[in-house]
Amino acid sequence: MAGRVQPVLAGAVTALVGFASSFTVVLAGLRAAGASDEQAASGLLALCVACGLAAAWLGWRHRIPMSVAWSTPGAALLVATGPPPGGWPVAVGAFLVSGVLIVAAGLFPPLGRAVAAIPKPVAGAMLAGVLLPLCTAPVRALVELPTVAGPVVGGWLLLHRFARRWAVPGALLVAVIAIALTAPPTGLTGAALAPSVTLTAPAWNTSALIGVALPLFLVTMAAQNVPGMAVLVGYGYRPPFGAALRATGLASLFAAPAGGHAVNLAAITAALAASPDAHPDPERRWVASVTAGVGLALLGLGAGAATALVAVAPPILIEAVAGLALLGALATALASAVTDPATREAAVVTFVVTASGVTLIGVGGAFWGLVAGCLMLLLFHRRPPVARAAAPERSMPEHGDRVIPTDRTPQHH
Repeated sequence: MAGRVQPVLAGAVTALVGFASSFTVVLAGLRAAGASDEQAASGLLALCVACGLAAAWLGWRHRIPMSVAWSTPGAALLVATGPPPGGWPVAVGAFLVSGVLIVAAGLFPPLGRAVAAIPKPVAGAMLAGVLLPLCTAPVRALVELPTVAGPVVGGWLLLHRFARRWAVPGALLVAVIAIALTAPPTGLTGAALAPSVTLTAPAWNTSALIGVALPLFLVTMAAQNVPGMAVLVGYGYRPPFGAALRATGLASLFAAPAGGHAVNLAAITAALAASPDAHPDPERRWVASVTAGVGLALLGLGAGAATALVAVAPPILIEAVAGLALLGALATALASAVTDPATREAAVVTFVVTASGVTLIGVGGAFWGLVAGCLMLLLFHRRPPVARAAAPERSMPEHGDRVIPTDRTPQHH
């Protein structure tokens, strides 16, 4: 009996931690892209359901604990980019294009290999530049709202020391209490707490395709899907990468008209379902990922309440919680960016351009940071010695698809 309950409990914990740790990032990203509160709540609900369906299908079909999550770095990218020209409908159109590209990467192996071939320092630096604005929010919140943000950051520090997995959910709980104590009594009056779906007709323009859709696809692939595969391989599984991309890409297409930005394989939360803590028998751990999918879909029913709570909170406080959730990802991205002295300057250029938040011909800094970093590598990077070039490259075994390099991408949540 205990053997049956263990993966179910592990899956429930995976869903709870995944939702509580980053739903504030998702809401911040959708609202930054131009969504109203109702549209943002719809997007969060759609992402929860889409992630749940994809996780349940992949786990049941392949008997592998393939956890699925929304793209947290993608949401941070939306915060850094801001509303595209044309507003929310154009953002929805970019979400659809990103989903199509993910499906294409699953159907055509060369596209997936091309994304995995992005130099690790440039990919890490671009991600770090995207995450930086949100990760500075806790500092700004401490200065602007010390009495409210102080307990939130203090709770995060305490839990990070003794129960790291629960640090961000704990900080969120403290923030909820602070909001309840400081919000006006009529703050939630009239708010739509019941789950609802708001569909948006997509629109497209060139600047959004280059500045939102393409960076969203690259960030989701390089910072979520490839590391998510690496986590599973690290626990001894041989997951089908192409099938995973096709499933998560279709889930992204399903969620996009309702406001969901991107669905992908989970990385850190994947370890909660794939480790021996989920079940001693590796062949039974898929139950944990399926349970996590069902749990996340059910948590999506609270999207309206979560959005209403965020709406009455000071924006800087919500950004602070989101920033705390992304600090680990920022540290990993920075480390991967500057590890190799030969590519350090190119990585720094990528980071600076991305973090600047510049917009040129309607295209945001993430794309220009990637372009600047790659140009720096082409212009100034010397060829490595022959002995180093001949060294075998570490690779990821693949079940029925292809080999995907694991050392190209920063790993994070």
